Amino acid sequence: MQYDVLIVGAGSAGLSAALTLGRCLRRVLLADGGPPRNESSPGVHGFLTRDGIRPAELLRLGHEQLRPYDSVEVQCLEIKRITREGRGFRATGVGTADDAPHTIWARRVLLATGVADILPPLPGFRELWGRGVLHCPYCHGWEVRGQPLAVYGQGRTVTGLALLVSRWSADVVVLTDGAGHLTPNARRRLRRHKIQIREERISRLVGSAANDLQHVEFADGSRLARVALFLHAPQHQRSALAEMLEARHTSKGAVWVNSELETSIRGLYAAGDTTPGTQQALLAAAAGNKAAICINESLTREECPR
Repeated sequence: MQYDVLIVGAGSAGLSAALTLGRCLRRVLLADGGPPRNESSPGVHGFLTRDGIRPAELLRLGHEQLRPYDSVEVQCLEIKRITREGRGFRATGVGTADDAPHTIWARRVLLATGVADILPPLPGFRELWGRGVLHCPYCHGWEVRGQPLAVYGQGRTVTGLALLVSRWSADVVVLTDGAGHLTPNARRRLRRHKIQIREERISRLVGSAANDLQHVEFADGSRLARVALFLHAPQHQRSALAEMLEARHTSKGAVWVNSELETSIRGLYAAGDTTPGTQQALLAAAAGNKAAICINESLTREECPR
C-alpha cells in the first residue's frame, strides 16, 4: 500500500493535516491509534467557533469533514515501526480492532502522536484528571474562575503556575506535598499576591461522583476544600517512533523540528503536542495545517525538479 503521506495520530494536528493534504489531492493514510490525551475533559476551550465542544465531538466533525476527499484514507491502526526505505518510509502496524497486520510505504511521514502526562501516584489524581485536576488555566481557568483553587508542585514550576492561576481566582493555595524547595524570593512573590503555601504531605484527592474535586486530604487527616487543582505534570512521548528513527529530541523530551516542522530525519515531520511549545488543540490544528503545506511543497519540489 503506497501513499504520498502517512499521518500517525488522528487528533487535532493529524486531522487538520489530512484535510489540507486531501485538498492538495495527495494520497494520504491517516492512522488513528486511539483516544486523544484530552479524552476525559468535558470540553475543548479557546477553539474558535468550537469553544466548549466535547473532545469526541470535535474529532467526529474532523473525520466527517474528511469524507469528501477521496484520496484520504482513515484506518484504525496502531503504527508499531517505521524504517527508511529508498526515498521514503516503510511502516508496519496492526489494526486496533482486529489485530490485522499492515505494511505501508509512504514518501513522507507526519508524526502527530502527542504526549502522555505523568501524574502523581496519589489517589484521586488520575480519577479526577480532566475535570477536577487540570493542566492548563488557558483551557480551563474560566470555568473555575472566582472559586477556591489549588496549584500542585515544587520549585520554580509551581511558583510560576500559581501566579498565573491567580489571574482567575483570588483564593489560590500552593500544595507542595512535602518540602516545596521554594526560594525566599518565590515565597515573597507568592505572599505578595496572597497565595498561601501548604507543605504538608497529601494523602489523596476526594471528588464527587462526576469527578469534580471536592477537597484535598492531607496525611494528618485535615482537609482543604477546593473546586480544582492545577499542575504542570511531566510528560513523555506517546509514541517511540521518532526515537526508533533516531530523530533529535529536545532536552525536555519533545521531538525537535525546524521552521518547516521537519525533524532531523529528512522526510519525517512532526506537529502538535509531539513538538515543543504551548499545547492547545487550536495550536495543534494550526501546526497540522502548516506541516501539510510544507510536506506538499516538499513533494512538489521532488516532482518538479529544476
